Amino acid sequence: MNKKIGLALGGGAARGLAHIGVLKALVENNVPIDVIAGTSIGALVGACFAKDGEINTLEEIVLNIDWRQLALLLDPNLALLKKGFIHGEKIKELLCSIIGDMGFKDLRIPLRVIATDVTTGKEVVIKSGSVAEAVRASISIPVIFTPVKFKNKFLVDGGIVNPVPVDVAKNMGAEFIIACNVIPEPQKRGRITSETIDSRNYTRNKSMSKLNNKIDKLIQANKDKIEAICEFTGILKNKIYKGQQIDPNTPNIIDVLIHSFYIMEYKIAASNLKKADIIINPEVNDISTLEFHKGAEAIAEGYKSVLDVLPKIKKKANIC
Repeated sequence: MNKKIGLALGGGAARGLAHIGVLKALVENNVPIDVIAGTSIGALVGACFAKDGEINTLEEIVLNIDWRQLALLLDPNLALLKKGFIHGEKIKELLCSIIGDMGFKDLRIPLRVIATDVTTGKEVVIKSGSVAEAVRASISIPVIFTPVKFKNKFLVDGGIVNPVPVDVAKNMGAEFIIACNVIPEPQKRGRITSETIDSRNYTRNKSMSKLNNKIDKLIQANKDKIEAICEFTGILKNKIYKGQQIDPNTPNIIDVLIHSFYIMEYKIAASNLKKADIIINPEVNDISTLEFHKGAEAIAEGYKSVLDVLPKIKKKANIC
């Protein structure tokens, strides 16, 4: 008899796109997923899969979205400091376009989304209400995004307290837990700074055009803030660095903040992963935090990482 299988998907920003490849490989090889627990990008990917048990739609979005446009909202070298000022409802609108406007009760596969109560520092496991709102809370990296008010609590990124929620999957009744971790050891991590978005031509179909139009609107809605922050940071940089010799490769403050954030997460994740039956570690060290345009590479690494341990999964989980 097959064991009840739980999947724990961790945080890690662009590296977390590897979760798509992980799910694709599990589905293609008839490994059933009975429950999912996700943090940050893991919550987003998990929610898309939990909706109807397929991951191809999200893969299509990741591979075909116009990342050059979205980079205006994600690139720390442009205006990342203003991210905390983007209106929360606009972010939710964007997430609804990807996940769908549904509640947890509407999902095909049970899902838990992890966030952090910024006031108390406690873990919050979300299992009811709007899925998009829960994911918005789970991806809200402190400073970059404003905290999300959810049921009288102010929530931020769940990775602060539980970067790979193995224990949550276990509490959902999972008897066999597969954990996917994309947070590399600090010494194995690639460069801190992000590369420039590539200029290749992207496939545009109706669904992608609709999503990219929403991104356009989000950018336009925050155009004044982008310009104001760029002007302010330019003036501030000139005042601080005037007459000083600064290495042009010096990471900016936001890059350092995110890098420090994931160093902290790695230590917590390392402890949590010991409770999993199978640990999947896609080789995504060379993908920087915000290099979402490298989705194809991340997905491929996630897919490959499952094939490497597939015999062990089937044997331990009693899958024929």
